[in-house]
Amino acid sequence: MACITLAMAAEPKVEQALARLKLPAGLSIELFSDVSKWGSPRMLALDKQGRLLVSLPDQGRIIRLNQQAEVELIAQGLNAPHGMALLGDDLLVAEQTGVVRLPRQGDRWGAPLAFIRNLPDGGHSLKTVKVSPDGFIYVNVGSSCNVCVESDPLRASLLRFSADGRPAGALLTLGRHAQGAIWASGLRNSQGFAWHPQSGELFATNNGADNRSASKNGAANDDLPPEHFNRIVPAKNYGWPYCWADGKQPAQMVQDPNFNGEDSICQQAQAPALTLPAHSTPIGLTFLHGSRLPESMRQDAIVALHGSWNRQQPSGYALQRVEFRNHQPVSSVPFIQGWLQGKQAWGRPVDVIVGADGWLYISDDLNGWIYRVRSE
Repeated sequence: MACITLAMAAEPKVEQALARLKLPAGLSIELFSDVSKWGSPRMLALDKQGRLLVSLPDQGRIIRLNQQAEVELIAQGLNAPHGMALLGDDLLVAEQTGVVRLPRQGDRWGAPLAFIRNLPDGGHSLKTVKVSPDGFIYVNVGSSCNVCVESDPLRASLLRFSADGRPAGALLTLGRHAQGAIWASGLRNSQGFAWHPQSGELFATNNGADNRSASKNGAANDDLPPEHFNRIVPAKNYGWPYCWADGKQPAQMVQDPNFNGEDSICQQAQAPALTLPAHSTPIGLTFLHGSRLPESMRQDAIVALHGSWNRQQPSGYALQRVEFRNHQPVSSVPFIQGWLQGKQAWGRPVDVIVGADGWLYISDDLNGWIYRVRSE
């Protein structure tokens, strides 16, 4: 099977690179900051002053950018820091084995303190942490494998904790059993999630399994399974490793013919709200309600498609706009394309966030760039 080349052919100049990107009419994109000398940027967050926080897992660092794109090193020596979230004045950072808390010290944060411990690592080990509008802490834990039965129930899940770090999962326990942390399960790798600003519902991206077939012992099908855009319902199972959504009828879950579960498991699994192109690797997710982008978009969400690695014709390497009506997702359409040229990718978007200035910021861990999208 053909593999995509994940490198720029000749390090094109910024202007040449940006000219390859196709945006909706009336919008423009610019290079906000090149942070490649600091590491490969992944997840984005804002501090209380609206400055951009950027995680660099490959270098164990977190940096901060002001509106002049000046870089300040916030933390280093961390264990693959990925997601970040403010908890009061402190900064939570998701590492491979848990979450650490950086206490506020003036305009900076101090040394990390253990906060949530003993989360499984290995496999899909990068984790995202966010604080919900009602003050709970959510952390994703990816699967250890492509398709398997996990021995650790925390795997392939979304976890919830109280503000003091205690498990606060969806299933209440009685007697001597300690409260668990699992909020939703059957999620192979949900690194991006966000709450709808008006309904308060939680939505999440999820990456489906690789090298799957529509038939028993059949050849791998590039278009299976579709990626899922999920509405997260407490205590629900979202199907992995046994089921995926029918691409033509997203509300219908179908059985993986090469990895069977119980007869009723797919009927009981929670179907996605929408499907996205197979193997496009959706990660970052943000809503546009607080943005200065065109009003026609402000009820919608943007998803970063990090890109495939094993398709004959690559997919992803783009931003997708998920259209909402009455607070519910109804369709998805391309938002920014052009990081993929034929079978060669020169950029890989990871995360998206609406900045304090109302414009959209995008991280790219292939180039080491942070982009800004705004109205012309």
